Amino acid sequence: MSQSTSAWALKYRGATVEDLDPPPALSTKPTELISNALMTSYEREFTHLTVVSEDTRALLGYLNIPRLKEMLKKGHVRETDCVEKAMQKFQRSGKVYKVITMDTPLEELEAFFNGGVDGGEPQDFAVVTDENRRFVLGVATKGDLEEFVKRRPA
Repeated sequence: MSQSTSAWALKYRGATVEDLDPPPALSTKPTELISNALMTSYEREFTHLTVVSEDTRALLGYLNIPRLKEMLKKGHVRETDCVEKAMQKFQRSGKVYKVITMDTPLEELEAFFNGGVDGGEPQDFAVVTDENRRFVLGVATKGDLEEFVKRRPA
C-alpha cells in the first residue's frame, strides 16, 4: 500500500465519487455580497462555495467559509464587500488541474485530498465536474469520504 493510500482503500471496493452522493455545488458570483454568500452557506451547512462567472458560468474559484470567517474576524474583508475580494481564484495558465468526475475511484479522490495526485498540495475539497470540465456537478470533501467509510459495512 502506498503512502498516499490509507487502510480505507481496502474498504472502497471499487466505489467512485458517485457513491458519495455529493450534493450539488452551491455557487455564488464574484459580485455577490459576502454577507449573502455566508447566509447561503449557513442555510445549507456548506463549508465551500464555488464562484462562477455571471456571464459564462465558468468556474473562477471558490470561497472557503472557515477561511472567510477568519478574514472577517481579522478585518481583512467586510460582509459588505463583494465575494471577489475574499475568493480563492483558480490559476488558469500554467497549471494542470486534476479532473475529478463522478467516475473517479475513491482511492484517487483520497490521494487528491492527501496531495498524492500529480504531486500537488493536500486539498480540503474537490469540485466534481463532467469529463470536459464544463459543468460543475457537485463538491466532495474529505469529511464526505470519512463518512462513507464509517457507514460502509466492513
